[in-house]
Amino acid sequence: MKTSNQYEAIVIGTSAGGLTALTTILRMLPETYTVPILLVQHRARNSPALFEDVLQNKCQLAIKQADEKEAIRPGRVYVAPPDYHMLVEADRTISLSVEPPVQYSRPSIDVLFESAAMAYRDKLVGIILSGSNSDGAAGIRTINTLGGLAIAQNPKEAQYPFMPQAAIDTGAVHVVWGLEEIGEFLKG
Repeated sequence: MKTSNQYEAIVIGTSAGGLTALTTILRMLPETYTVPILLVQHRARNSPALFEDVLQNKCQLAIKQADEKEAIRPGRVYVAPPDYHMLVEADRTISLSVEPPVQYSRPSIDVLFESAAMAYRDKLVGIILSGSNSDGAAGIRTINTLGGLAIAQNPKEAQYPFMPQAAIDTGAVHVVWGLEEIGEFLKG
């Protein structure tokens, strides 16, 4: 397995229980961290930007809600806006879409993971965290198929184990780790 700094991007998907899981991982990463992180957290369509504010207060990386056609820059954390799918384009910019929900979700983890896998191929890390549906399982399969690294949170540790378990059940997950192990790997 490569070290985390040999990858060009990280995608993270989570739902119920995700804020706790994300803060555990992201607080471990130093301000000098260079790999961009794109994340989908399922939330209500009219959610205020408090989610980004809470994450920003708990970690050193720059956290922002993604904008249409924004270039993906090193050391940033891009959060999918409520009620928009976030995609990675071939030129490694962000695209936002209001296409129909996938797995009852918009933003959808699968949409982000599949588009990022096409853009980054074997230079992508995909991580599924706590959640209560199977969104992300198809995306994990795509990441694996295109040569990226697929990681799932240990369901025994997850506040809501269904989402990481659904990813594991695809047979496409390379490693199952606790949050601290995921953070240590990302840290390098």
